[in-house]
Amino acid sequence: MNDRLRTTHARSRSSRRPLLIGMLLSLVSCLAAGAHAAAASPPPAAKPSGPVSPDKQIDALFKEWDSPKTPGASVAVIRHGKLVFAKGYGTANLEYNIPIRPETIFHVASVSKQFTAMAVVLLELDGKLALDDDIHGYLPELPDYGTKITIRNLLQHTSGVRDQWQTLALAGWNLSDVITQDQALRLIFRQKELNFPPGTRNLYSNAGFTLLAEIVSRVSATPFPQFCAERIFTPLHMSHTHFHQDLTQLVPGRAYSYGNRGDGFAAAPLNYATVGATSLFTTASDLALWLDNFRDPKVGGTAGVARMQEEGVLADGTKIHYGLGIALDPYRGLKALSHGGGDAGYRSEVIWFPDQELGVAVISNLGSVNPDRLAKSVAEIYIGDKMDPQEAKKGAEQRKYVTMEAAEMEKFAGVYPLPKIDQTLNVVLKDGKLWAAAGLQLELHPVGPGHFYCKEIQADLEFSPQEHGGMHVKITQPGAINEAERIPAAANSGDFLPYTGVYWSDEMETQYTFFVRDGSLYARHAHHGEVALAPTAKDQFSTGWWFAPLVKFVRDTGGNVSGVTLGGGRVIAVAFTRKPGPAIQEPARPILEKH
Repeated sequence: MNDRLRTTHARSRSSRRPLLIGMLLSLVSCLAAGAHAAAASPPPAAKPSGPVSPDKQIDALFKEWDSPKTPGASVAVIRHGKLVFAKGYGTANLEYNIPIRPETIFHVASVSKQFTAMAVVLLELDGKLALDDDIHGYLPELPDYGTKITIRNLLQHTSGVRDQWQTLALAGWNLSDVITQDQALRLIFRQKELNFPPGTRNLYSNAGFTLLAEIVSRVSATPFPQFCAERIFTPLHMSHTHFHQDLTQLVPGRAYSYGNRGDGFAAAPLNYATVGATSLFTTASDLALWLDNFRDPKVGGTAGVARMQEEGVLADGTKIHYGLGIALDPYRGLKALSHGGGDAGYRSEVIWFPDQELGVAVISNLGSVNPDRLAKSVAEIYIGDKMDPQEAKKGAEQRKYVTMEAAEMEKFAGVYPLPKIDQTLNVVLKDGKLWAAAGLQLELHPVGPGHFYCKEIQADLEFSPQEHGGMHVKITQPGAINEAERIPAAANSGDFLPYTGVYWSDEMETQYTFFVRDGSLYARHAHHGEVALAPTAKDQFSTGWWFAPLVKFVRDTGGNVSGVTLGGGRVIAVAFTRKPGPAIQEPARPILEKH
C-alpha cells in the first residue's frame, strides 16, 4: 500500500517491499518510496531487574495480542539448526473463538517471493533456464517492448513491468474480489508499456513474480504449487505449507484476516487465487525450517543459496540491496536476509542472521501489527549483545497522544504534492479527526502542536505555518524523510469543463468519466464510484484513490485536452484516450434535511 507515508513496501509495506498495512499500494504507503521497512529499529525493551528467560521476554513483546478477544500472531525462532521457540498469541477466528497455536496456518503475502525465487534457481541448477534469459522466450504473449527483460529483472524488481494489484484496480477490480492467476496474467499480457526501461530503476512489482510462477510452470511442465511442494516444501519437511491457487481448497487450522474498527475488529476478506507474488500458506515453524536452509542448504545447495543472495545492480552501477526475492539490508551492524508481507489483515516478517545462525518468523492476522519491529525485537533477545548499539527511539507505544480541537487541526488540511516521489499527500478533517486520506484513511494522532503520528506506518508528520498562509509538512519514517508545501487555496479554483468527458483505455478495457459538479472536478468509474480531484499543477490533479493518486491530462497540438494518464506509485502512468462528446456538468446534489 510493495512496496501498502511507504512504501516500500508494505507491500508490504519501500520500492522493494511494502511498509503498510491494508493494501500494499495505498497512496500513503508510497510516500517513503525507496526506503526499506527493514530500516525500522524497534525500541529496546526495558531491562528486567533479574535474569528473565527468552520465552518470558517474547511473551512480554506479544502481551498486547495474548487474548481470546483479539487477533494475534505466531512466532518461531530457530538457532543453530534447532527450533528454540514456537508459540501462538491471540485468536485465529474471532467468530468461533479458535486460538492461534504454533501449527496455525497463515497467508504470508510477499514472504512468498523468496520461494518463487528458489523455484527459479532450482530450474537454473537443472540447466533448464538462465537468469539472464529474455522472458519473451518463455512468455510469448507478453508484448514486445523493444527491449530485453530478463528473468533476473523480474526477480529483483527492475523489469519495469507494472504492478498487478494497482493495474487490476485501475481496470476496475476491487482487491477484495476473487482474483485468479489467469485473470492477472491476461491483464499483464495486455500492458503495452513499461514503467521504465528494464534495469534502470528498482520499483516493486508483484506482477513480475506472477510471471515467474508462470515461467516455472511452463519450464517444468508442472503446476507451480506442485513444483514447490515437491522440490522445496517436502525436502524441508514444511508439512503445513502450500501455495494457495485454488480458492475453494479447504485449509484446516487457518487463521482468518482482521482489521481494526473503532474499539473492535472487522473481517478483512482476502480472495486471492494467484501464486508467485503471494498466497503462500504456512506456519511460523515451517518458515523457521526454511530460514535454516540458509545455514544447511538441503534445497538448492550452497550454489543455490548463494545465488539468491546476489545483490541487484542497476544499469548505472547503483546497488539496490535486494537479492532474488530477498532483502539484503543489514540490521544494527549484522548481516541479515529478510522479507515482509502484507495482504488484507495478514502481516508477516522473516529475518535470518547468517553469521549468528539465528532465524525469526513472525506472522499475524491483524493489519495493525508490525511484524518487522517485532521480529527484530525477538532477535535482539537472543543476539542483541552482538549488535551495534543504537540510541533509544520513541516507538508508537511510548507516544502520548494529546487532545486537539477540530478547529486547530483544520488548519493543517489540504493537498501536499511530493514531486520527488511522484505522490501527493491529502490531509482531511473528518469526524473531528485528522486523516491522511488515500481511499484507505489513516488517522493522524496529535502528539503536540503541529505534530502528528500515524502508527500504522510509523510516520511523524510535523506541520509548520509559512508566510502568506502557506503550510509545510515534514514526513519522517524509518529510513526516509519527505517534505512538501501545501497547494495554495487559489490553485483549487478554475475552469474544469475542458477536462470533462469519457476516457477509454484498451490496455485496461475500461473507462473513466470526468465531470464538474458544484465547481469541482470529479472522476467516476462504474465499479469504484466517484472521487473529487484536487489541482496540483497545470493539467495535473491528485485523488483519494490509492490506485490512481495522480491524474495528468494530455493536450493535442491544438491545445485541446485529448487524453489523460492515471497512476502514481507502482504504476507510473496508464494512458486513456478521450472519446468524442460534449463537456459534462452535473447538477448539484440536494442537501437532505435531518428530521
